[in-house]
Amino acid sequence: MFLVLIAAILPAIVLIIHIYNRDKWQKEPPRQLFKAFVYGVGSAMIVLLLPAFGVVSVTPGTSISAQIGNAFSTAAVPEEMAKLFMLWLFLRKCKEFDEHMDAVVYAVCVGMGFAATENILYLFSNIDNWVATGIMRALISVPAHFFFAIIMGYYYSLAHFRLGRSRASDAALALLLPVLAHGVFDALLFVSAMNEGLAGILTLIFLIGFYFLRKFASSRIDKILDTDRIYITRVEDYPIHHDYSEDVSSENETV
Repeated sequence: MFLVLIAAILPAIVLIIHIYNRDKWQKEPPRQLFKAFVYGVGSAMIVLLLPAFGVVSVTPGTSISAQIGNAFSTAAVPEEMAKLFMLWLFLRKCKEFDEHMDAVVYAVCVGMGFAATENILYLFSNIDNWVATGIMRALISVPAHFFFAIIMGYYYSLAHFRLGRSRASDAALALLLPVLAHGVFDALLFVSAMNEGLAGILTLIFLIGFYFLRKFASSRIDKILDTDRIYITRVEDYPIHHDYSEDVSSENETV
C-alpha cells in the first residue's frame, strides 16, 4: 500500500521540483511550496464534496454530446474553479508573492496537490491494476494538470501585477483557458473511451493537442521569466517607489 501511495504522489513532486528549478531569480521557500500543495489537496476535497450538495451531476448516456458535457460540467469547470479559488486564498496573504513567476510556481503547487489527491483515489480504486494506471496517469493526467496550472498562474500574474491590457480580461483568462484546455482534454478521453470507432483518430488528435498544450505552457514560463528579468533590471535602475509595472508592460509590448 505504501508503494501505491508513493507512485501516486511522486509524479506531482517531480513536477514541483521542475518548476522550482525553472524559477531563475528568487526561489520560493519550501515551506510555502508545501503549504500551497496542501491548499491544492483542499481544492480536491472541495470537488469531492460538490456532488453531495447537488452542485455537480453526471449526464447519463454514452452519446458524444453527453460525454463532452460531462467533461466540462463534472471535471473541467468545478476542478479549475476550485484550484483557482484555493490559489487566490493562498496568495492573498502570501508575503513571498513578489515576483511574476511566483504565481506560476504556486499555481503549480496547488495543481499538483489536486493531481496527487486525484491520483491516490484513482490508484487505490484500481488497486489490482495500479501499476498500469499509475504509469498512464504519470505520463498524461498529472502533466496535464501541470500545464493547466502554468496557464492559470501566468494569467493570474498578469492580472495581479497589471501587466496586460486589461486586468479583468486576464483574471477571466486565468480561469477560462484552463477550463477550456481541461474540458477538451477530458472530452477527447471520454468520447474515445465510449466510441471505439472514433478512438484512433481521437487519440491522434489528443496527442497532437497535448504536444501543443505543453508547448504553450512552456512559452508562458519563458515569457514570465523574461518579464521578471525586465522587472529586476528596473528595480536596479529606478528609485524604490517607481511604478515598475508600467515599464514592464511597455517593454513587453515592444518585444
